[in-house]
This record gives sequence, C-alpha cells and structure tokens, in this order.
Amino acid sequence: MADRVVISVDAMGGDLGLQATVPGALRALDARPELDLVLVGDETLVREAIERSGGLVHLEAGRLRVQHASQVVAMDDLPSRALRMKKDSSMRVAINLVKQGEAQACVSAGNTGALMATARYVLKTLPGIDRPAILTAIPSIKGHTRVLDLGANVDSSAEHLFQFAVMGSVLASAVDGLQAPRVGLLNIGEEEIKGNDQVKEANRLLAASSLNYIGYVEGDDVFSGEVDVVVCDGFVGNVSLKTMEGVAKMIAHFMKEEFTRNPLTRLAGLIALPVLRAFRRRVDPRRYNGASLLGLRGIVIKSHGGADGLALANAIDVAIDEVHLAVPQRIDHQLEALLTERQAV
Repeated sequence: MADRVVISVDAMGGDLGLQATVPGALRALDARPELDLVLVGDETLVREAIERSGGLVHLEAGRLRVQHASQVVAMDDLPSRALRMKKDSSMRVAINLVKQGEAQACVSAGNTGALMATARYVLKTLPGIDRPAILTAIPSIKGHTRVLDLGANVDSSAEHLFQFAVMGSVLASAVDGLQAPRVGLLNIGEEEIKGNDQVKEANRLLAASSLNYIGYVEGDDVFSGEVDVVVCDGFVGNVSLKTMEGVAKMIAHFMKEEFTRNPLTRLAGLIALPVLRAFRRRVDPRRYNGASLLGLRGIVIKSHGGADGLALANAIDVAIDEVHLAVPQRIDHQLEALLTERQAV
C-alpha cells in the first residue's frame, strides 16, 4: 500500500461549510485508501455532520479525526483581522497542523485573502520566493492549461513573474508528467514591442533561462492547448478567471434557453442530451477544483468557496498528488538551480 498521506481540512470554510466539507472528505476517503484526514472546526458540529453523513466507520477506523477550533474566518473577514483576531480559527489551526508536521497539506474553501495571508505568516515562503502565487488548471482543447497568478498579487515585478514561471513549470512537470512544460507570458499581443515594462523585463529574464519559454501568449491561447503554463500578475489572472467563469455560465444559460424555447427545440434537446451531458462533464468546474498556493514551505490548496462535496474531494486529490510529488521541494531545487544559472551568466 502507498505511504499514508495526512491532510487537514478547514471543515468550517466556504459558502456551504460542513454541508460540503464533510461529504467531500468522506468521498475522498472512500476513493483514496492511502488517505487520512483531520477535519478542523467546532468539534460538536463536525461530529454531528460526520454521523449524519455516515462517516462514523472512518472515525472508528482511525482514518478520520476531528481537531477542535473555536473560531471561523468569515468569507468577508479582512486578512488582517483573521491574522490578529482569529488565531484559533479552523483555517489557522488546519494550517498550523502542516507547520507542526501533523499534516502534510491543508485544504480550505475559506476566504482566499485570509488563507493566503495566514498560510504565508505560518508556513513562510521558500528561499528565493518573494510572494506565493495561486495556480489552477483551466480546461483547454488538448486537456488543460495551468495559469498563475490568479489573485494573490495585484502588482507583480518582472522578478515575481519569473518566479511564478518557475513554480508553474515545476508543478506542470511533476503533476502532468511533462519533461519540459511550455511556458508562456500573458500579454496583449505576441509582438516584442507590446506590453508594460514589467512584462517586457520578465520576457527578457525568461528568454535567458533554461525554462521551455515560448514567449508572449494572448488570452485565447489559454484554451488552445499550445501552452502548458501561462504566467501573469494576479490582477490580470483574477479578472481573466472570473471572465471565463462568467462566459461559461452565459453559454449554459443560453443553451438551456434555446433548448426550452418551444416543443421542437425541447425535442432537439432530448436528442442531443447525451452530447450535452458529455460536454458538461468536460467543462465541469468541479473537476478542476483545487488551486495551489505555490511558493510556501508547505502545501496549501484553495477550494472554490461555493464548492460542493464532489469539488471538495477533487481539491483533496490535488493536495494528495502534491504531497506524493513533493512539489515545494521540487520548486526549491529548480529555483536554486535557475538562480545559480543566472548568476553564472
């Protein structure tokens, strides 16, 4: 049997809280025999939710345990408030378990800003990493494209963008099994003269590195399958991600509207139902749930705030894979090698 993997889960985080985290945790335990989980939150409420969801068998088997935390970080809490005033929150305690070595990774659907601030404060960044970045996979024609940063850093220097590229390349290489992931820098055009000063300088740094850097890419390239890792600052990345989500919802709304317009289109919808279901599975955001907070001295995975049990289980899967592949250690080694390479030039 594979080595045991222990993951701490912020059981109180997210829009749905225990309604999603407990079913998702139990789904993950059923699917991954090497997994043990620590659910962090109000012990009474968490145990009641486990019992309602039929998870007592995992408690009795020792694969699931509950860690009490007396506070909850609200979705609208300021990161500074979460750090100063909620030191016994389910989020903070779950991250502390990673720091203390009692868990190998943490998963939370809670407040993104508070999660990033708390994780950075507790776990610290890797040597050579100035700022952590948020990375997730976006569906593409040929599978998926990994994009970062998605909101952790509104303003990023050229050096930060270079660090993001290293982290994204390492993760794509480890998780996707790519020997030399194609890295692109998001810009308003592919021409050398386009872009702001930070992007132009990052382009120079990346072009001089041993990364498989393919140059500037545009927004539509995220879906083309011709690039494996797309790098941008957090402002651009977050706006792009929310735009993608909005377009997906609009397309789903329009399709439903057209297929229910009259009896003839409803019949056409019934005929096309197998295709529509297959399409929905391919673009289902729950399958891609689980954004990595890269650059930390530990593994922290951000689940979407509105994630259900299936989506939360997928975020736990992402955490397990990163534990098995020792992603932080790989990033540390790769960055050290690239910085040494730059100094030698």
